[in-house]
Amino acid sequence: MRVIEITDGTGPAEALTLAERPDPVAGPGQIRIRVRAAGVNRPDIVQRLGRYPAPPGASDILGLEVAGKVDQIGEGATRWALGEPVCALLGGGGYAELAVVDARHVLPLPAGVDLIQAAALPETVCTVFTNVFDAGALKAGETLLIHGATSGIGVTAIQMAKAAGARVIATSRGPDKAAAALRLGASLSLDALADDMRAAIAAFGGADVVLDMVGADYAALNQAALNPFGRWVVIATLSGAMAQVDLARLMMKRIVLTGSTLRARPADEKARLVAAVEAVVWPWVASGAVRPPVEATFPLEQASAAHLAMEAGEHIGKIVLTV
Repeated sequence: MRVIEITDGTGPAEALTLAERPDPVAGPGQIRIRVRAAGVNRPDIVQRLGRYPAPPGASDILGLEVAGKVDQIGEGATRWALGEPVCALLGGGGYAELAVVDARHVLPLPAGVDLIQAAALPETVCTVFTNVFDAGALKAGETLLIHGATSGIGVTAIQMAKAAGARVIATSRGPDKAAAALRLGASLSLDALADDMRAAIAAFGGADVVLDMVGADYAALNQAALNPFGRWVVIATLSGAMAQVDLARLMMKRIVLTGSTLRARPADEKARLVAAVEAVVWPWVASGAVRPPVEATFPLEQASAAHLAMEAGEHIGKIVLTV
């Protein structure tokens, strides 16, 4: 099979090169997917740079989400049929023509969704669900503050929060991105380069949950923005991981500060998460309420161009590789 490898194990986007490897074989409880599309996510870039190694047992090939058709079925993987279109959450291995995955981490294609759109769903939807709804406990009528709101995670979080009956405050860089977040359903959209975010969020009534992909630079803003009993959920640290936290303010507001990663979680935990996503989120996707936009597609052999596009930071929504 054709795959994308990283020359010397780490490097710039140009280090992504096309190579060949033996076809993987589905083992017990697994299926093999003939990949038609693979989502590109920021953790792929961090892994390429050598700062996010694959967990034990996972493929060293980049790619955390794919869509395609079932190509091989391992013993005990009874739910799926050969040729069935599916999408899946992976620990790695998505930038390839074939991917083997735990059958419990596979989802059916929702009605009205093609394989390219489906490849943009598993990693982002599972990340938002586990952080915003599990850890963040967002409820109808509450307000979610999303930093980096036009990223793949951000646009998905806007749509999922709205589908759940919550209000959304979005922050992003530049007027075009702020306008895009409004179109996607944000109740208030702020330009981080021009607006007084602290004053605007306070005037809106504050936030009950913060989905934070920025880290250090927004730590003070988040502590000011959160209402009593607020939940501050960190999933990335683009501006740095070392932040100042006013513990007295956390105590007075009864704020919960938490964070997580998804990739290295145990297989059973991922299986429970995927089942919850299928039960709760998949109806929203089928209805069209959750349908993250795909900004751009690149052929598999142009994975380096896809990474350069993500690193440029101008995209709104998802970037997808096609196979």
